[in-house]
Amino acid sequence: MKSVEFGAYLKAQREDKGIPQRIVAHALDVDTSTLSKMELGERQILISMIKPLADVLEIEFKDLQIKYITEKIISELGGQEYLKEALKIVEQKIQN
Repeated sequence: MKSVEFGAYLKAQREDKGIPQRIVAHALDVDTSTLSKMELGERQILISMIKPLADVLEIEFKDLQIKYITEKIISELGGQEYLKEALKIVEQKIQN
């Protein structure tokens, strides 16, 4: 997922809380250069990174995962003509 918005959100959360990049990078088992690229939307953030990110940034896991999934859908499928209809079907299938 190439999502500038999600990466910028993570960076803002980190900076607002005064958490150095090295602390977040360590939690994700990446170097600070990679984390910087993630924050700039130049490097993919994996779904498996959401829990460690939530923990280190002290964000509710549920909220961060919802934001991640939302951004992923928008960044990968946002321009699709029938996205709304497809999402309605997905919602129905999940509920059953």
